[in-house]
Amino acid sequence: MKFKRHSQRTINRGHKRNERGFGQWLRIVAIIVFLLFIVRFGSVAIFKDVKNHDLESAAQERYTRSQFVRARRGKITDAQGNILAEDSNSYTVYAVLDRQQKDKNGKPKYVADKRKTAKVLSSYLDIPEKKIYKDLNPKKKDIFQVQFGPNGSNLSVNKMEEIKNRHLPGIKFIKNPARQYPEGNFARQLIGLANPVTDSKTKQMTLVGRLGLEKSLNKELAGQNGIKKSSSDLYGTQLRNGKQKTSAVKNGDNVQTTLNDRIQRQLENSIDNVNDQAKPSSMSAVVMEAKTGKVIAATQRPNLKSKKPVWTNALTQDTYEPGSTMKVIALSAAIDSGHFNPDATYHSGTWDIGGGKVTDWDPAGWGDITYREAFYRSSNVGFAHVEQNMGAKIWKSYLDRFGFFKPVHVYGMSDEFAGYSNFRGALEQSNTAFGQGLTVNTMQLMQAFSAVANDGKLMRPYWINKVTSPNGKTVKQIHPQVVGHPISASTSKQVRKLMEGVIYDKKGTGQAYKVDGYRIAGKTGTAQIGGAHGYEQGSSNYIYSFVGMLPANNPRYIIYLSMKQPTSLKDPAEKTMATITTPLIKSLMSNDKSQTPKNDGIANVPSVKGMNKQSAQDKLSKQHLQVTVLGSGNRVTWQSLTPGSSIVYNNRIILLTSGEVKMPDITNWSQADVSALSQALGLHLHSSGSGFVKDQSIKKDAVVKKGQTLEVKFEQH
Repeated sequence: MKFKRHSQRTINRGHKRNERGFGQWLRIVAIIVFLLFIVRFGSVAIFKDVKNHDLESAAQERYTRSQFVRARRGKITDAQGNILAEDSNSYTVYAVLDRQQKDKNGKPKYVADKRKTAKVLSSYLDIPEKKIYKDLNPKKKDIFQVQFGPNGSNLSVNKMEEIKNRHLPGIKFIKNPARQYPEGNFARQLIGLANPVTDSKTKQMTLVGRLGLEKSLNKELAGQNGIKKSSSDLYGTQLRNGKQKTSAVKNGDNVQTTLNDRIQRQLENSIDNVNDQAKPSSMSAVVMEAKTGKVIAATQRPNLKSKKPVWTNALTQDTYEPGSTMKVIALSAAIDSGHFNPDATYHSGTWDIGGGKVTDWDPAGWGDITYREAFYRSSNVGFAHVEQNMGAKIWKSYLDRFGFFKPVHVYGMSDEFAGYSNFRGALEQSNTAFGQGLTVNTMQLMQAFSAVANDGKLMRPYWINKVTSPNGKTVKQIHPQVVGHPISASTSKQVRKLMEGVIYDKKGTGQAYKVDGYRIAGKTGTAQIGGAHGYEQGSSNYIYSFVGMLPANNPRYIIYLSMKQPTSLKDPAEKTMATITTPLIKSLMSNDKSQTPKNDGIANVPSVKGMNKQSAQDKLSKQHLQVTVLGSGNRVTWQSLTPGSSIVYNNRIILLTSGEVKMPDITNWSQADVSALSQALGLHLHSSGSGFVKDQSIKKDAVVKKGQTLEVKFEQH
């Protein structure tokens, strides 16, 4: 028993020693761990870094609130200040499907009745009801929300409000920045397009120019977005002494174009009529002041609003063989260099040259004719001789002096293509004198024509008047710029005189462009269209063009039209295109006292805005103007003719007052008057034919609402 007690005591002492040893090791380990924590915390406190993460920056970020402030994009206006582009908002509709989304009263904030929702949405969106219902029932059951593709995006404020007023549970909207173009087709390709883009840094949407002026002057229009940062406590309350960092928002600059509202509208309507009737593959038109280079109207078809929109600016990005309008430049070079004798003769029809053949539009020709007649008749053979008489070196030097084969650099028109010519060999060199074998863009032609119209001064075209800051300060002003003197004033006068023969001589090709009471200098053009294997064949594979300068003796305006591959011409191309130029010339020259027909008087348009409508009517009637008053109000709020302008007696002026507006009888109104009426009432004008009004879709005395469509049929008397 003694042995057992002794053994037990020995075992107990062993256990105690083990316990004391373990305890000592445990204390040592604890001390080491504690020391490591102290070292680590000390390191973090001093260097504020954990695994390459800056704790101080992370803490500041955690308790710093950032507010993104989007800059307002600048407005684009016409010369009269009418808005062509401005900021707006669009909306994307989406549907919440998560059945856990309920309000505090337990009512669903998700789509509860999917069939009803699909039916209602289909009446507002261009999406079939079945498609919407399918979207509301996705195969995956854990989908929180769904959208409806492109047709559920870019909704206007009005459409969004209409849908919202149907009080559909679960139907929500995302607000996006958008760009609004109130005038629709009005120079749309020139104005361009700006789309919302998500910024990779801020994750916010902002508008970016993608086409036209919106792209060319994106930096000026866009401005700079702002960011406001402030420090807050754990509960989001801003700290009084917290660090604040603010990057102020800078709204975009505004851009005023030189486009004339009245002339642009008339041009758009006329181009639409011809485009609908002739169905060409493309059209373009420009009206420019001859002495300044100021573009007062310009358009093209197809454009962004066409069924098959084109994403280029045809005036600078499309190059083509211009055809016989180029003979104006060849004639200028030949006269200026002393190599043109209008009374010398040559044999027309065909001419073998440089291993090929030059052929007139009538291959039989007109026998032996003078070079004067060659210009009137638009003889290719005649101008091949003109080029050969000059010599290729002289002719090429004039092409360079007129500015061909190099960019025009029109401010606000980017991505310009400058055109090209091999200019090798006698045949190709002679072809360039009648507009084949070289390519140009429209702005190059307008610049070149300016020297002929403006006594030898080459004017750079411009269509931006000025850029102003949001507070109205002028940032950039564009002035007329002379960029060369390719010909003398004497040469330009001689060329214009010969251009008159194209219109008024019985042998001239431009007789369709006559306008009674006005003297015009002009030139027609018909160009073949080049393809991969030579020129395209077929009766419609031509580019028809016309350049007109008016008045002929001292031009104020240059008009240029081109129409490519018309497939539905009922009349000759010249007669069809004259339906554009005739009313346009009358409108342009209505303010030119020196060019008014002798038997008509001139009225100076007074300002009657703010006057009693009866007093205004009496004042205008004394100026021999036809007055049409619209609206039930008593005070004039708008007038269609610009105060201070000169106008031929018996022209119409439209006055607008407040209140209810009833449609007038517009039978026998001109195209210009109907255009002014549509502008005054905010109507969408669809017209057909040419001449004067025969039928109108909105009947006389019907109450007119803004946004209605007015369909008008014109007919020649």
